[in-house]
Amino acid sequence: MKVNPTGWNPTMPEEIANDAGAPLTTITGNRGLMLEEALIFEIGTTETTGVDLPAPAAGAPNRLGGLDRAESFGLPGLSEPETVRHYTRLSRQNYAIDCGIFPLGSCTMKHNPRLNEKVARMPGFGDVHPLQPESTVQGALAVIDELAEWLVTLTGMDAVAMSPKAGAHGELCGILCIRAALEARGDPREVVLVPESAHGTNPATAAFAGYRVEGIPATAEGRVDFEALKARLGPDVAAVMITNPNTCGLFERDMKAISDAVHAAGAFVYCDGANFNAIVGRVRPGDLGVDAMHINLHKTFSTPHGGGGPGSGPVVLSAALAPYAPLPFTVKQADGTISLIEEADVADHLPGSFGRMSAFSGQMGMFTRALAYILSHGADGLRQVSGDAVLNANYMLRSLEDLLDAPFGASGPCMHEALFSDASFAKGVSTLDVAKGLIDEGFHPMTMYFPLVVHGAMLIEPTECESKATLDQFIAAFRGIVERANAGDLGLTQAPLLAPRRRMDEATAARKPRLAWSPEAAA
Repeated sequence: MKVNPTGWNPTMPEEIANDAGAPLTTITGNRGLMLEEALIFEIGTTETTGVDLPAPAAGAPNRLGGLDRAESFGLPGLSEPETVRHYTRLSRQNYAIDCGIFPLGSCTMKHNPRLNEKVARMPGFGDVHPLQPESTVQGALAVIDELAEWLVTLTGMDAVAMSPKAGAHGELCGILCIRAALEARGDPREVVLVPESAHGTNPATAAFAGYRVEGIPATAEGRVDFEALKARLGPDVAAVMITNPNTCGLFERDMKAISDAVHAAGAFVYCDGANFNAIVGRVRPGDLGVDAMHINLHKTFSTPHGGGGPGSGPVVLSAALAPYAPLPFTVKQADGTISLIEEADVADHLPGSFGRMSAFSGQMGMFTRALAYILSHGADGLRQVSGDAVLNANYMLRSLEDLLDAPFGASGPCMHEALFSDASFAKGVSTLDVAKGLIDEGFHPMTMYFPLVVHGAMLIEPTECESKATLDQFIAAFRGIVERANAGDLGLTQAPLLAPRRRMDEATAARKPRLAWSPEAAA
């Protein structure tokens, strides 16, 4: 079948065929360079090995100390070429940011500059150990200290806790700082308010910290219902956890008024900073009255999660919460050296600290990557990053809103991501079908069914890294699939047809996963 790049073919057969009408099947199952790869257990056997070892000489001493293997452990024996080829072929079936656009909404999956990787692997950074004496890691401590200064400056806050290791870990850190501040003043508040437009981890974090969670509705335009929030504030409310920009891709215009009302009620404002990439260099959360906010270094400052290593979630704090920050933290001494303040020193520096979030000082590799990213961009470059991210998202929104329902398209420009619903789809076609159709086009699907306030949600975040040419290519493919969905093409329900594997029964896979291979199950 010839491909029509400008539209879709409503007569496309269920079985993909060539121009002569013969199905495009092969003897091996391979399709060109997309190789069919069996499980490693199916390639090798437990009776063979890829290494020839001489049999031990008769009477040779046994040096295994009684740890001889009594039975086969079930791993197949492969030669080195077989092993390398197996994992290389599997890697070709992975989609990654280095393959193309990664349009997951609320995830900021953007290009990871190789400069960052080079710096993270420099001697003294890549091989540093957390138990080394301070005198031998002054460079690493200087990186932590300088990055902390940048984060405080960019957010307009008073202090930062560097040790949290991910976004949700940072949320917990902020909420524990709020709990410590309330306990210090003898205020037993027990409720945390979470708007519908906030990230899903926010209520989980508050509940984990022992608070009762109550929701705040969103307005018809996708923002926090300020009047409903004010009506619920009272002496039992400890904090409001708000995401800004929110999960509908919109900036909370009432943020300063919200903070003022929360503070007037004696509570604190926690801001989820996962979407900081959309406002970095342009908006300082501290100016909006935020008391605590985590920053995903693996989003705003490159190294997308899952693509280059662990996450990192430093938490910036207001003057009201800074005295309760966790350990450890860096302090620059009069002689220019930097000390890491631990439990033994805390009485002299931060007696109100609630304790530790992790064993050591945080994710060193992420600190070096983030600082390299910040220094290579500079303040003006970071401002351009957020501007380009918002520009790309709005280009995506306006390029698709004539075909797709954009529930908040009339609410003004979006921020970092464009949000659509399934309202235009014909009966029988779902958001999942459209996402699977994107796989056939060679793209990773967008975020599906989130946020929950939009039925059949499709959330797309192009980030600042994508060129107009890349966006146009994605938009053209997406439009073609949406046209099929709007016309009720049930062929989409069979997608993907061209991927190494067809659509699985995801409900059964989630409820009855087969996590171990066995010859009996394979048969």
